[in-house]
Amino acid sequence: MKGKPYYFSDRNRWRIGWYDEKAHKLIFIDKYNGNYMPVTAFKKKKGGQYLLGEKNNFIPDKDKCQGYKLAQKLLALIQGRWEQARRGECTFRIEEFTKKGWTDVIPYFEKWLKTKAKKKPATYKGYKSYFRNWIKPFFEKYPIQLHEVQLDTLDKLLESLKLSGKGKHNVMMCFHAFLDYAWRAKRIFEIPPFPKKEDYEIVEPTITWLPSDRQISILDVIPEEHQPIFWFLKYHLRRPAEACALHKCDYDLINKVFTIRRSISARKLVSSTKTSKEHVIPCHSRMVPLIDFLAQQPGDFMFQNPRARKAGKRYTNESLNTIWKDACKKAGENIDMYSGLKHSSCSQFINEQGMALSDLQTITDHARLDSVNKYAKTEVARKRELMEAGSEKLSGLLRLVK
Repeated sequence: MKGKPYYFSDRNRWRIGWYDEKAHKLIFIDKYNGNYMPVTAFKKKKGGQYLLGEKNNFIPDKDKCQGYKLAQKLLALIQGRWEQARRGECTFRIEEFTKKGWTDVIPYFEKWLKTKAKKKPATYKGYKSYFRNWIKPFFEKYPIQLHEVQLDTLDKLLESLKLSGKGKHNVMMCFHAFLDYAWRAKRIFEIPPFPKKEDYEIVEPTITWLPSDRQISILDVIPEEHQPIFWFLKYHLRRPAEACALHKCDYDLINKVFTIRRSISARKLVSSTKTSKEHVIPCHSRMVPLIDFLAQQPGDFMFQNPRARKAGKRYTNESLNTIWKDACKKAGENIDMYSGLKHSSCSQFINEQGMALSDLQTITDHARLDSVNKYAKTEVARKRELMEAGSEKLSGLLRLVK
């Protein structure tokens, strides 16, 4: 078994020697629970004299020395953690025992990550990215212990994030979920308060959208073999990942309704939507004949990419984006696919057709009205029309100005 106690005569205390393979050197640990391990008993000759060592120092009596017993306990702890690491149950770091630059936040976060492996692939991938790029480097630089994390620590963590406001919020909420786990596991007494919302400097992006005629001009130049999935996205206001994952069995041929129950997460097909809720939406009347036809064709996926190489020939977000960009170039437009389809269709309902926000919420199946408020920001032309609705009453005043 690795490691062994060493007696340091110049300081009259015990240390544990442990060979670190990464550093290629012998590391000494001289404290157990923050305290040194002093020699408390020495061997004696017959007649009462102490035995002398090589440097004329007294020789410790291991059987009666409390310091040696503490050293054995410390060695057992280190060896136990090392054995756990060999079995893959944890990560071994000698810094846990030297206390030099060590924080228990990093190994406990790694343990927490393992409990999240069943999350949606994109969510799990995000958690790992936040940890690797921001959280781990921060706690390596500032080795604070888990129970010591308070608002001032979180403020410093937030300050270290070189991200957009939304990106900062995502990292901090990931860390909040981690602390919530630690609190429920009784590793900390409470979850410290987090920075306030305004501290993240989140800028709500302005919705970019196209009026109907410009949106349709893009759809018309998409190759005919790819058009069905794009018209589905225009009329049904769903996420592209949900359209890629839509199965034929998710369509009710009799009642003409879709059940949106699948999505694509980190390029993997998952059996739940982004919100983990199923959505039942009717098929638009203009698309019923086409959808009925597609639903009765061979294959599992409703929309199949004839150029796809993967099994099932389903579309991917990447392939849809490529097709969309090519069509935008031909139509003389410059807008991303999500804005050109979902954002545009939702904005058209509000700004062109005069639909109420509550009605749009019903169509999109959003849980909260706040989620569709962004579409109520009308275009400049519509604002001008509303502002000038009563301009006739100012005609006399305008003549005076002239």
